[in-house]
Amino acid sequence: MNADDLVLVRSLVQNRSGVVVDATKTYFIETCLAPVARREGFPSISDMIASIRGQRDDRLMWAVTEALTSTETAFFRDISPFRQFREEMLPALAASRVGEPIKVWSAACSTGQEIYSLGMIVDEDRPKLLGAPVELFGSDISAQCLEKAQAGVYNQFEVQRGLPARLLLRYFEQSGEMWRISPEIRQLVRWRRMNLLGGMQAVGRFDVIFCRYVTGLFDEPTRARVLASLASVLADDGYLDLGTNEAASETDALKPVRGQPGVYQLGKSSRAVAA
Repeated sequence: MNADDLVLVRSLVQNRSGVVVDATKTYFIETCLAPVARREGFPSISDMIASIRGQRDDRLMWAVTEALTSTETAFFRDISPFRQFREEMLPALAASRVGEPIKVWSAACSTGQEIYSLGMIVDEDRPKLLGAPVELFGSDISAQCLEKAQAGVYNQFEVQRGLPARLLLRYFEQSGEMWRISPEIRQLVRWRRMNLLGGMQAVGRFDVIFCRYVTGLFDEPTRARVLASLASVLADDGYLDLGTNEAASETDALKPVRGQPGVYQLGKSSRAVAA
């Protein structure tokens, strides 16, 4: 890739997804784009970029964007947020909902491991939820990631990353070298292709939003805009989990939850507006 190609790719990805691609990681960019070029029938990445420059093919531009915005994920990645979900969030929400549904959203869910991890917790803890139903939602900008997530099929390496053996045996079925998550968990989740830069009002209101290791990929104005949008669809007593190592700038909209790193709730002023 030459300098002009790099500028075009970085601009394309940032404009469409908000993600700022590190200009120094040329090898990473080429590694991500090489399979796209092969799949689309181009002799090289440079030929593919030349086609984008000349034809402005929307489908191809989205293929490049998706290739460079797919985030790493794993079952029960960083166990702390899942412990918080099980021990703090679910009991508090179940006690206040009195049979009303608890809505949980994995934003930027990638290939589904996060929302399926939450689904396994919900299934195991259902007797403790005081009859409150739990509705699970997963969304991602990548159609390819969502296709894999909906299928719920993972290789040996993927199920070994963070997934306890007892849950593998309980909730997965082996087929050759692959493992498929059980229908009872897969059917708990509803899926939607979604760009976090778009409006969120149509998605409804959520009690728990997991949006981990995503906002740190944005520039500051985009990050602030996405956080404000997430706050706008968070229930008054809901929880936004950005991940243990991420933080939102403390504002009137979001306040950190003491003792739960990376977890936020609406500030008092935001709750008053929502009310």
